[in-house]
Amino acid sequence: MEDARERFLVSGAPLPVMKDRTLLVDEAVCAAFAATIGSQFQEKAALVAVGGYGRQELFPHSDIDLLLLAARTPESAAEKAALSEFLRVLWDMGLRVSQSVRTVEECSKVHEGNFELTVSLLDRRYLGGDLSLFASLNGRFGRFILSEQRDLMRRMCRMARSRHARYNQTIYRLEPDLKETPGGLRDLQTMHWISLLRDAAAEAGSEDPRARQFLYSVRSYLHFLTGRDANLLSFEAQDEISSAPFSPWRDPAEWMRAYYRHASAIFKKTLYELEVTESSDRSLATNFRDWRSRLSNSEFTVSRDLVFLRNPRELDTDAELPLRMFRFVAKHGVALARVTEKRLVDRVFEWSRHYDASPPKAAFWKDFLDQPHAVKAIRAMEATGLLNVLIPEWERIQHLVVRDFYHQYTVDEHTLMTLESLWDLAAGDSKLSALAQESEHDLWLLKLALLLHDTGKGSGRDHSEEAVRLARGYLERSGLDEMDAATVLFLIENHLALSSVMQSRDLESPETARFVATLTRTDERLRLLTLMTYADIAGVNPTAMTPWRAEQLWRLYRIGHRQINGGLSEQRFNTASSAYGELTPEMKEFLDGIPLRYLWTHSRQQAEHHTALFQPARDTGVAIEIVRREGAFELTVIAQDRPFLFASLAGAVASFGLNIVRAEAFSNSAGYVIDHFASLDPTRNLELNPPEIERLKLVIRKVALGQLRAEDLLKSRPVRKTPGAGSRPEPAVAIDSESAPNTTVFEVVAQDRPGLLHALASAISRQGCNIEVVLVDTEAYKAIDVFHVTRNGAKLNRAESDSVRAALLAACSPA
Repeated sequence: MEDARERFLVSGAPLPVMKDRTLLVDEAVCAAFAATIGSQFQEKAALVAVGGYGRQELFPHSDIDLLLLAARTPESAAEKAALSEFLRVLWDMGLRVSQSVRTVEECSKVHEGNFELTVSLLDRRYLGGDLSLFASLNGRFGRFILSEQRDLMRRMCRMARSRHARYNQTIYRLEPDLKETPGGLRDLQTMHWISLLRDAAAEAGSEDPRARQFLYSVRSYLHFLTGRDANLLSFEAQDEISSAPFSPWRDPAEWMRAYYRHASAIFKKTLYELEVTESSDRSLATNFRDWRSRLSNSEFTVSRDLVFLRNPRELDTDAELPLRMFRFVAKHGVALARVTEKRLVDRVFEWSRHYDASPPKAAFWKDFLDQPHAVKAIRAMEATGLLNVLIPEWERIQHLVVRDFYHQYTVDEHTLMTLESLWDLAAGDSKLSALAQESEHDLWLLKLALLLHDTGKGSGRDHSEEAVRLARGYLERSGLDEMDAATVLFLIENHLALSSVMQSRDLESPETARFVATLTRTDERLRLLTLMTYADIAGVNPTAMTPWRAEQLWRLYRIGHRQINGGLSEQRFNTASSAYGELTPEMKEFLDGIPLRYLWTHSRQQAEHHTALFQPARDTGVAIEIVRREGAFELTVIAQDRPFLFASLAGAVASFGLNIVRAEAFSNSAGYVIDHFASLDPTRNLELNPPEIERLKLVIRKVALGQLRAEDLLKSRPVRKTPGAGSRPEPAVAIDSESAPNTTVFEVVAQDRPGLLHALASAISRQGCNIEVVLVDTEAYKAIDVFHVTRNGAKLNRAESDSVRAALLAACSPA
């Protein structure tokens, strides 16, 4: 084999190596068989090559798969001794043998737990012994294949799907197993076996022969390099093979990119063959697929659980059609048919000019990333090359290998894994899952940040800083809102911050709480950064996010959450220094004494707009604005503060059948409050009756001026159906008297209901207390409301706090 090795190292051609070794082994095995078994077996026997040896695909150190086909099971001592001698001779020759002894009958049935035997017999090849016995096997086994074809196909698909699942359905491992990883040799063999099960006379699959040649060459090199049956493409092996004389890539990273291209082609073809095979199985899944076909619309047809274009010619005239197609995939979770995928691939270059001039805007990404199967659609985008066109920065990390002993995947695959981890978390029932569900409104910004967070890798610079630079350019092209863009860039810049805190700081130290609060400033950003940290760690490898680490991350969130909420009412804006730059006299008057949270959550443009509203409020006592944004009606009220004002406004909003999902209140030094309510309109009352918006404004004005009582308005409020008892959150009121120096913080978690916010705020006011700051968030039927409360300008004592807590708990339940 030394001559074969030298020739291979120059040419890199694997087939001559495999052919030569097969001939040598054939000679050795047949000679050993004739000298031992052939002369001792009392009944006829035949020697059969199976598996890779049967296909004549013997790599330099492959095992030798042999079947001793016997007319009956060997029982005599002489026969057993002959078999042992046969194996000893082969071992002495340095051959690693994997053997089995079977009768024709045993070969012609499925052995539970040993389906591999049936699979290996698909590649049987006669070596020696009784030819009539081998002919009998051919006839009997052929009939068995025909009679059990459906079951064997199903088992074959399950075996392949199970193997793919063990490797998380990805080819993009940094140190892949050349044989077992998706896109590897086992996938080539799977396609070959499926073709044989369909047609006993079939040849090997029709995949790109260059991919097969590449993998064969790599495995031959690994065997020669290690002197054994090695299949792991370790970092060291990558270095060696990229420097081999026949390699056109001297850079290991570039060599691995070539590997991923070939593996991707094989994996795609394998998935296609599995889909075709499974779709032909008229089993229970057929009913599901028939139901899915009802998803078809005027542009797309769903057949066999695959998406087809109704009129492919529209791709030539409608450059926006691909976006609608991938949105369809993201919504319904159906895969593109191979023919559809090919049509997209063929036109990607043409579309690049269109999307360079007119990239998808923020509205597309929000809608797309909010769909339940967006990650599947993103993977399909990447497979067709469209993701590189929509986000040119993505191309920098595609197939990019950054070596360390922590990450298991390429940079692009790690990114997709982080998104999948986030989706899985949001669907779970852990404490961190609840955090994701509470962040539903802003979760698309986190997903966009994850998509871009590692685009700076491979640049030779700090990858977070470089990713921020690249993302800023992309977000500007996409027209993202200023505050939303700031959130995405914050997440990218600090995506490693909480991991670093967990590794290097004492979580019990007050300094840690202050650091996290100073970094994130708002609870919304802290939630998103916590979730980003979870996804980033979970996307590194399957075991990186341990239960202990998840618990540490939750503790860190709670520490920061408490510190942020405690400081909301204490940190006030000083007009002497402004994050907004130079201020007009009107803005200084409006902003003076306002909590700093206002600056962190509002752009200068929004502050200027509120300043403009502040002026009429000074003249008339109240200014009101209602706008519709992202499916919600947003009410802003600027009015002179008075007892029960916030509670009354909340009651007035609820009286119109609106469900308050978010609310916040700020006050300035001039004694005016800025109350903001975002509400859903489940009955579409305001949408279908525009005059109702003007009536709502009138009612809000009268309530703000004390001319109407919210309690009277709520008497006619329609009753909304509530969830069953099993899904109702238990009311809970937490008291925090330590985080804020001058206020007591109450956090209320309860089942949402009509007028809940009014009831809670009224309960606080009836206790003789003042609400300094309020934050309200509602997801589904769960309300999470935080109130900063004072009494006579100071924080509450223990007895007063307990009294307010009891009043809040009572308010959580309808009268």
